[in-house]
Amino acid sequence: MNMQSLMMQAKKMQKDIEKSQKELENKEYTGKSQLVSATISGSNKLLSVKIDMDELSIDDKEMLEDMILVAVNDAINQMEKDKEEKFGKYGQMFNGLM
Repeated sequence: MNMQSLMMQAKKMQKDIEKSQKELENKEYTGKSQLVSATISGSNKLLSVKIDMDELSIDDKEMLEDMILVAVNDAINQMEKDKEEKFGKYGQMFNGLM
């Protein structure tokens, strides 16, 4: 493989990575628990938290806090899985070069 071909492949890969990053940053992920849903952006920003007040009593503060944690972590896990699916292929390519 010649150097010019290698450089062209590297530039294409860089453009593909940048495109994938922008797609992920514009995506939203919603995690859910029993009474709570939390939405984050692909750039790790918490966008909203929604609570189903119909099912919640005033004594459920600790349970609600736990449900918020579960919902936020669920959304983060979805985002991380999506990133791994999009960028994992690039890591495999670099392993072959190094």
